Amino acid sequence: MALADGASTPMSETRRAGLARARLHNARWTLAAAALALLVVAAWPEAGWWLPVLAFIGVVAVALVAPRGSPATLPSQSPPALVRARADLERLTAIDLAAAVPDALVIFDRSGAVLHANEAAQAAFGELPEGLLLQMRFRVPEMQDLVARVLSGEAAPAIIEYAERVPVERAFRVAAMPLGRGAGVFAMVFRDQSESRRIDRMRADFIANASHELRTPLASISGFIETLRGPARDDEKARENFLQIMQNQTERMARLIDDLLSLSRLEMRTYVRPTTPVDLRAVLRQVIETMGHMARESGVEVKAKLGDAPVTVPGSRDELYQVFQNLLENACKYGASGGRVEIEIDDRSATDDREVNVSIRDFGPGIAEEHIPRITERFYRVDVETSRSQKGTGLGLAIVKHILTRHDARLTIRSRPGEGAVFTVHLHSTVGRPAGAQQ
Repeated sequence: MALADGASTPMSETRRAGLARARLHNARWTLAAAALALLVVAAWPEAGWWLPVLAFIGVVAVALVAPRGSPATLPSQSPPALVRARADLERLTAIDLAAAVPDALVIFDRSGAVLHANEAAQAAFGELPEGLLLQMRFRVPEMQDLVARVLSGEAAPAIIEYAERVPVERAFRVAAMPLGRGAGVFAMVFRDQSESRRIDRMRADFIANASHELRTPLASISGFIETLRGPARDDEKARENFLQIMQNQTERMARLIDDLLSLSRLEMRTYVRPTTPVDLRAVLRQVIETMGHMARESGVEVKAKLGDAPVTVPGSRDELYQVFQNLLENACKYGASGGRVEIEIDDRSATDDREVNVSIRDFGPGIAEEHIPRITERFYRVDVETSRSQKGTGLGLAIVKHILTRHDARLTIRSRPGEGAVFTVHLHSTVGRPAGAQQ
């Protein structure tokens, strides 16, 4: 603290001295007039009272007409660092400033020819050599109109929405404006909106899908209620049948709401890494025991190769349990025709990889290649009717993906039609294996 105080003292004294000199400099004419008045009074003391009054009026008149200044407007009083910064600013060019802009920026002349494109523009649109006409690179009508408007001399920036679909779909908010006044140089800035548009579209799709999934059972329940109040009022057999269907539909809605809440909680904690040691063997054994009844009902035999030694990873035990429960449930439901499911741990933590892989393999009909990239999307189903008949919500694998993202892990899927599917969870292991691993 003493060092900081000692360092700041000379600077504050220098600043105070500079301000005092500046104030004296600003009041120099007033001080000169006052000194002259005092000299006049001292030279003629016998002049009486009127001479000091006249001298005072003269001082006021000089103060009113004398030039004024302030420390901020006096070049001689500007701090040296500020003077150097102003000099550096004057040496900067439009190209230097364009290089510092993170968005794609193109500078062009009165003819629409490119004078300079920063690195972000070159990365977004490929090579934009000097002299290339913007009208030739961006041929869509809205871009042609944008260039024409800014070249026509519009003072306000012209702004449009622009999209490119090759090689990938991207959306930009483009603004064009003149640089300087009458310099004949213009700038066009591309603000990438692709990610925000993707999020908006995903949110809209999610709301639409969730509404559809809830509306279907609600419509079914509403129809059965009307039937029970009308034609089936006195039909005991129909009443029991309808009540059972209504119970199944309400259970389906409850599962859907639970999955939606799970997704919401996971998204709120996406970047919070769980670090509690978890024994994967213990988790998998509990999952197999819990799902044993469902596997037997589906006619599936679960075979496990878990090894003998504990396999410890950092994570949340409950969330990892949910991951493997969802994967085993899917394998039993959709791979039941194969008659068996295999679960295996491949522990590579002893090598430099420090990775633990858990694979769950079924021998069912498999998954076509075009479905695999999208299978972890919310509400995406390979076969809608089969999924609903199996009481699926379409959110199980989306939950798996979110949990693994939170654990800095990943899911890979290998499948061919007719050959079953293999879902493999790749987890990072802890360095060493603590004796107190969570069971």
